[in-house]
Amino acid sequence: MPLRIVTILVLGSFCAASGTVLLKLGATGRADVLSFINPKIIIGLGLYGLGAVFWIYGMSRQNLISVYPFTILSFTIVYLVGIFGLGERPSRLGFVGVALILAGLYLVARNAS
Repeated sequence: MPLRIVTILVLGSFCAASGTVLLKLGATGRADVLSFINPKIIIGLGLYGLGAVFWIYGMSRQNLISVYPFTILSFTIVYLVGIFGLGERPSRLGFVGVALILAGLYLVARNAS
């Protein structure tokens, strides 16, 4: 897979992950529906949407089976931000799972045409 496409997919993952974290931060502690309309949620939705644009571009240039595994990178980024940014407690098995996910992503990306 060309480096340019990999870069776009990684950017898409970071945008989607950042959007997800902002959605979490904007939603935490909210009680009524109108309180969910706040800057963190609006920016989070925008970043999530920008990530989707990067995905669409990547899918237009590569096979779906080559591009789609990069969505797991978003999961990994969110998992790590949850631990290091939000102070959530991981398990050892969680770390092993993330390592296996990243190894699988590497193998799929390396094998992509």
